[in-house]
Amino acid sequence: MKRGILFDLDGTLWDSAKEVAVSWEEALRKRPDIQKEITSEMIRGVMGKSMHEIADILFGEYDLKTRRSLMDYCCEEENEYIRLHGGRLLEGLEETLKALRAEGFCLYIVSNCQVGYIEAFLEHHGLGQYFDDFECFGKTEQGKGHNIRLVAERNHLEQALYVGDTQGDYLAAAEAGLPFVHARMGYGAVEAQVPYITALPQLPQEARRILGE
Repeated sequence: MKRGILFDLDGTLWDSAKEVAVSWEEALRKRPDIQKEITSEMIRGVMGKSMHEIADILFGEYDLKTRRSLMDYCCEEENEYIRLHGGRLLEGLEETLKALRAEGFCLYIVSNCQVGYIEAFLEHHGLGQYFDDFECFGKTEQGKGHNIRLVAERNHLEQALYVGDTQGDYLAAAEAGLPFVHARMGYGAVEAQVPYITALPQLPQEARRILGE
């Protein structure tokens, strides 16, 4: 039986809010026509949302075309910065990934990020060996629920669950028809009684409990 664990990225596997904010600040300084301050708190507040939603929130004072253009520009700068500088991995990440692989779980990432962001995460931190596939909003322009189901189906998973840190992640997993595990050490809360972990090393045991030994 092929079993998989699908992960959200921001707040679940790492915290890159500080690095993303720095990259956006640097990018916007190159645009004298744009007067906008970006802080890590602002970035944390929109983590998990789609790129279009983030553009509407952070650049809401501009027209739609300008918002989307600024978002694309900042994301390109962000990818390169992340590739060079990385982010803060959640404690026990690589050990947990090794343990899950040793138990036969296939691992995946599904995020609402732009194309290139997951790749930058994997490249900088040398974690590509642990993951079999990934998907993002920037590639499909579809919601996370759709992308979770897409990854599960194209990898022929017979059992799977999704791990995330926000209400949106919970709703996406429900839309995709997968069990959900709340990563409480992340950015958000979940308004439902669901299985949870408070540290990544707890995940193998929780996955066995949900999906069976």
